[in-house]
Amino acid sequence: MSTSEPREDKPTLLIVEDDPAFGRTLRRSFERRGYVVASATSAAEADELARAGDFDYAVVDLKLGNDSGLAVVQSLHALRPDTHIVVLTGYASIATAVEAIKLGAAHYLAKPSNTDDIEAAFSSAQGDPNVPVDGRKSSIKTLEWEYIHQTLVECDFNISEAARRLGLHRRTLARKLEKRRI
Repeated sequence: MSTSEPREDKPTLLIVEDDPAFGRTLRRSFERRGYVVASATSAAEADELARAGDFDYAVVDLKLGNDSGLAVVQSLHALRPDTHIVVLTGYASIATAVEAIKLGAAHYLAKPSNTDDIEAAFSSAQGDPNVPVDGRKSSIKTLEWEYIHQTLVECDFNISEAARRLGLHRRTLARKLEKRRI
């Protein structure tokens, strides 16, 4: 957990990322753009920082080791409803995107996303009604992954319960999750 010296005229940002190299890169990039940045690598650290300070923006990784970024979004939104939260993930799914938005995130970006993408998400407070709705059809693998992810969310990421609901052996589900991490 670390913070930069606060300055009143600069926007404040909380980065919650468990990958130290990526977290450092994001931090440096936003500091060069004039942000005052605080960093956390776990849900507990993020909660501590959110209780101690007021942030204009937050970037939250969806998967934080054993912690869920969705819980961080919920907690941060409850503590600081005016914070503009962007969820960033390498394992994007419709189920987690919907849950993130319901819990208080303003945007959901799939990795790889850079500082420009994140900053653009910060500045667009409204949705875009002109986004095309007739995209390409989902593959069977994508549909399976979405269904697995939705079931995991419903089970609060309890793999044993999700496997039971999906009619899979727990090890089979674990192997599927290893191939395409949450």
